[in-house]
Amino acid sequence: MLMATTNVLGTVYETLLCSPGMNDAVKMDFKLCRKTVLLLNNVIESGLSDGNDGQELLTFIPNEDKEELRIFVDECLKKAGLKELNEKMKGLISK
Repeated sequence: MLMATTNVLGTVYETLLCSPGMNDAVKMDFKLCRKTVLLLNNVIESGLSDGNDGQELLTFIPNEDKEELRIFVDECLKKAGLKELNEKMKGLISK
């Protein structure tokens, strides 16, 4: 059952990524402190890695810095008009 759900979710996600307008540029004007940029880089690289490389560094991120990253990502989603879509995708994952 898990494999079928994963395949369906993957298909839905791939479809959304190739939907009209998804390649349109979104202008975002942010000022981030260097600490947040470094942490964001680490989070992204960890998520993209095939293994567990860098995952241990994520355990050292203080909660207030994690919250700052969440706020930044939330603002990016809002500016791109994808906040609601992202919430619905999360809903699919949790089911």
